[in-house]
Amino acid sequence: MTDATFEDGTEKPLRLVAFEAGDLEVLSSLAQDAVFPGNEMSWRAKDRRFAILLNRFRWEDAVSTNSGARPYERVQSLLTIEQAHGVRSQGVTRDADTVLSLLSLSIEPDEDAAGEVVLTLAGDGVLAIRVEA
Repeated sequence: MTDATFEDGTEKPLRLVAFEAGDLEVLSSLAQDAVFPGNEMSWRAKDRRFAILLNRFRWEDAVSTNSGARPYERVQSLLTIEQAHGVRSQGVTRDADTVLSLLSLSIEPDEDAAGEVVLTLAGDGVLAIRVEA
């Protein structure tokens, strides 16, 4: 069996899942420079789910050749974090007029196999989502 490639996805939507820190690095690179209005974040404590509707640059399809180039584009993508137990924010405004820019995703693990998924935003904004495992 071989790993999937971006070419396998053609024009179909991607569904990527992160189970460990290395996986999150891949998601971070694909979500880098995504933008979203401050009101497109959703925290559902009962469902233990945090979600953001992102407009992300389609890095996996940004290919330029001498014979022509596919136009670069942004696509809407849903970033969800499951098993979320709390959300903290700093420097984040949650209104429709504020456009936020995602710089990176990372994990800050605790000793008890839990931790925080940290979303670093341009302009010193930070979201920290407390997660299990």
